[in-house]
Amino acid sequence: MQIILLEKVVNVGNLGDVVKVKDGYARNFLIPQRKARRATTSAVAEFEVKRAELEKAAAEKLAASQAQGEKLAGMTVTIAQKAGVDGRLFGSVTNFDIAEALSKVGFAVEKANVRMPNGPLKTTGEHAVAVALHTDVVVDITIAVVGEAA
Repeated sequence: MQIILLEKVVNVGNLGDVVKVKDGYARNFLIPQRKARRATTSAVAEFEVKRAELEKAAAEKLAASQAQGEKLAGMTVTIAQKAGVDGRLFGSVTNFDIAEALSKVGFAVEKANVRMPNGPLKTTGEHAVAVALHTDVVVDITIAVVGEAA
């Protein structure tokens, strides 16, 4: 399916690109999320009229993400979980727990934006985690998992 991208999408293209993607990806994800539109002749003409407005909104979003990223960079967030004597957790610390801890500190981050390369954290100690605030802004933070008595 031919679509026009209304914002930058990782591994697909930039704002304004007309690209061909699988039908299901366009119908089920890109179009409902308002990241793309079908590339009909009327839609292309309408996009060209709104191009400057969309580029300005994308630049503002990027600037806001960069500002938040500078505040968040290198931050250490402490999360307390029940743990055994050997330092293994009863359960795990997931991206939801990290997003919740960041919101308590004052950073509005969705759980989908928390990137955990090794999966959920299952031991106490400090772990590096990436937070993608924007497609171009990825910040590394440290999660300190401390054990509380079971």
